[in-house]
Amino acid sequence: MNHLTSIQGTCTLVGAGPGDPDLLTFKAAKAIQAATVILVDDLVNDEVLSHARPDARIVYVGKRGGCKSTPQAFIEKLMITAVREGEHVVRLKGGDPFIFGRGGEEVEHLREAGIEAQVVNGITSGLAAVTSLQVPLTHRDRAQGVVFVTGHAKTGHGATEHPTDWKKLAAAAHEARLTLVIYMGVSGATHIQQGLLEGLPGKTPVAIIQDATLPTQRHVLSTLARMHEALADSGIGSPAIIVVGDVLKGAAAAGLEAQRFGT
Repeated sequence: MNHLTSIQGTCTLVGAGPGDPDLLTFKAAKAIQAATVILVDDLVNDEVLSHARPDARIVYVGKRGGCKSTPQAFIEKLMITAVREGEHVVRLKGGDPFIFGRGGEEVEHLREAGIEAQVVNGITSGLAAVTSLQVPLTHRDRAQGVVFVTGHAKTGHGATEHPTDWKKLAAAAHEARLTLVIYMGVSGATHIQQGLLEGLPGKTPVAIIQDATLPTQRHVLSTLARMHEALADSGIGSPAIIVVGDVLKGAAAAGLEAQRFGT
């Protein structure tokens, strides 16, 4: 039997954005309003769920670094089962489903089950974090491109044999004038700093932003040479974004003058 002929439900992966509920897209709000089942990640602001219909079933499937998480295989099983039961499923994720949100894995598993999912993009936290400092990710005079990279490589069974080579990445960023945006990097900040210093000058500006776009947002600006010290002094923890690059020389909104970065 063709799976597609028996499936009456739908599945949509929706990006809830970085935290501020006002940054939710209209398309995302419409998808949430139409859902009968919503599978919600930990980092999604509860106010986003105000768009859900009163009879929608809300299932919290927390996934947060350093905390006990719902197994990914269990989440995928829930999605597939609900769709086959005729439900309109929304998989609601913080940020964007396709930027370190494991959306690609979920789409692949759904497709293997004969289900074609829809995807609604959300504003990723790496963009929102640096924007909150009134700083761009690219700048004609300071950065010709941007790299999004995870600071938390896959571990355990099936782990990658090629973890991020921070030295090579730093050298490429220096040569090509790239901004580095590091997700999930706080716990490994010392290792990341050591690697980046092998390819980037110690005076390279760094920003670490926690809870971007939320009232609880905190941030610290420093240099690559002082990144670990600045992070420890600030008390900032996860979830946070680390931004590295000369675009931060324009961080006047943070109350720091460019001279602090050695210009």
